[in-house]
Amino acid sequence: MAESFDYVVIGAGSAGCVLANRLSEDSSARVLLLEAGSEDDADEVHIPAAFSTLFKTRFDWNYETVEQKHLGDRRTYWPRARMLGGCSSMNAMIYIRGNRADYDAWPEGWSFDDVLPYFVRAEHNTRLGGPLHGTDGPLHVEDRRYTHELSHAWVDAAVAWGMKPTDDFNGATQEGAGLYQVTCRRGRRWSTADAYLRPALRRTNLTVRTSALVNRILFDGTRAVGVEYARGGETHEVGAAEVLLCGGAVNSPQLLMLSGVGPAEHLRALDIEVVANLPGVGENLHDHPAAPLVWETRGTKDLASLATPARLLRWQATGRGPFASNIGEAGAFFHTTDGLPAPDMQVHVAPSAFYDNGLREPNASGFTAGATLVDVASRGRLRLRSANPRWRPLIDPAYFAEPSDLDAMVSALHTLVEISATGPLAKYLTRPFLPMDDLAEYARAHSQTLYHPVGTCAMGAGELSVVDPTLRVHGIEGLRVVDASVMPKVPRGNTNAPTIMVAEKAADLVRGRTGTARTGAR
Repeated sequence: MAESFDYVVIGAGSAGCVLANRLSEDSSARVLLLEAGSEDDADEVHIPAAFSTLFKTRFDWNYETVEQKHLGDRRTYWPRARMLGGCSSMNAMIYIRGNRADYDAWPEGWSFDDVLPYFVRAEHNTRLGGPLHGTDGPLHVEDRRYTHELSHAWVDAAVAWGMKPTDDFNGATQEGAGLYQVTCRRGRRWSTADAYLRPALRRTNLTVRTSALVNRILFDGTRAVGVEYARGGETHEVGAAEVLLCGGAVNSPQLLMLSGVGPAEHLRALDIEVVANLPGVGENLHDHPAAPLVWETRGTKDLASLATPARLLRWQATGRGPFASNIGEAGAFFHTTDGLPAPDMQVHVAPSAFYDNGLREPNASGFTAGATLVDVASRGRLRLRSANPRWRPLIDPAYFAEPSDLDAMVSALHTLVEISATGPLAKYLTRPFLPMDDLAEYARAHSQTLYHPVGTCAMGAGELSVVDPTLRVHGIEGLRVVDASVMPKVPRGNTNAPTIMVAEKAADLVRGRTGTARTGAR
């Protein structure tokens, strides 16, 4: 091959940027980072309140699920970022780690006590400190520099209803209602491209190529030896001592199958030569479904009404004002039934009419409280449509396939309706924006993704596991998967911080480090 590197990292998203930084700390290691998308150069990337304006643009893979039987046979839109920083450049920036119970159920080496040092190593928290928080890591985490009065009112109402208040969802306990911290720096988005990639670009041993779509991983027998990618109208091959796949829960299983690693019968049906029969590739797909309840408001202006040119100029000058809002400003974690080991429900509160992924223009000032199921029983799968890497895969998260998921969602919606009529929030709300007479039907009609797909290359030792606890692909040498697809079960909460943690730990695994995580970044 014309070129060869020690490490080829596929995907410059939340995990890939971390690996590019950590692996290139070793000046003797040559690292190539390939990204199918472009630079993260749109103004909207950096404005916290503007994240949904990136949906269905050139920065978005613009995926869609197959028809969902339990959502009235609807297809649901799945935004996934296609640029440097990946979804950390297009998400709502909420910093949540998940619950101790999540990681204690993962394979050996990934318990909460094992992964906490990596969360701490990554974090630069401007308010909270040790032992649970880091203060000198590359990922800036701060209290949002703007919070709407409706978000404060919802937290007060939730506490009046019976929830306990919290100022740290990543503290000793996860339960309670409060304001979210965000991955921002001085009121501006702080993605993994900002936190990890840009500080590493000065290193001569790191090469980054955008607009580089990887077609397949190259093998010598069952050893990965490089990748083939398309760029600038030409096809290129590059060698690697180790390939690190960081495409996420959609693109990673897709690329494995395109490369001949996956369920043999499915691959042969598409005339793809089988390198390794791994039936678990693409299985175990699951996501956090969210059902947003929306009300019209009175006596206040929502975020959409506050988005004026003058306030944009204020944000540009100071990083403050409504444009510093991440939309999902407040929320809660709680149990819908007694006896659960950890919360099964999260709430995302937005001082605006945010439904249908924010793609519909509201015709009135609004407020949204979304119920999000974070302990998900339903499992779906991902399969190829074609052996052509430019074809989108078949995505089936099987929302509400398990009746218990819908039961929990309906219970949570009843709770949110009760909170809406409580204390300080009730004075701001007038009528529902959408009919709420039958909450089960409402959940089926309006549930959408909360952008947290995981599990399609799950770690473990079982028949359907894809990677081992060191993230090596079973039966393959020289290939690891490092992203949310390796999570055997989705954490309770937003998945960006857990994905960064996985990559931090993976960097140590790749470099043969063990023991306590180092802190900070060079």
